[in-house]
Amino acid sequence: MSHSIEDKLVYMANQIATAFGQLKHEAAVEQTRTHIAKFWDPRMRAKIAEHLAHGGEGLSPIAREALEGLAPVKAA
Repeated sequence: MSHSIEDKLVYMANQIATAFGQLKHEAAVEQTRTHIAKFWDPRMRAKIAEHLAHGGEGLSPIAREALEGLAPVKAA
């Protein structure tokens, strides 16, 4: 079974959001956003931003909100 890179990134973003899910909502969103900004390669961030722009299917509410507030990535 093959999964697209978008599927993998959605899964990863949701896992990060779940890890911070025990925090209050705003803190969970901020920690998720900070983690993705700090540890994800710019190409990964650009790809998930593109996925979000096309509806963001599969993203959890915390992951979606975190990604919506993420600074845009400069194209390489």
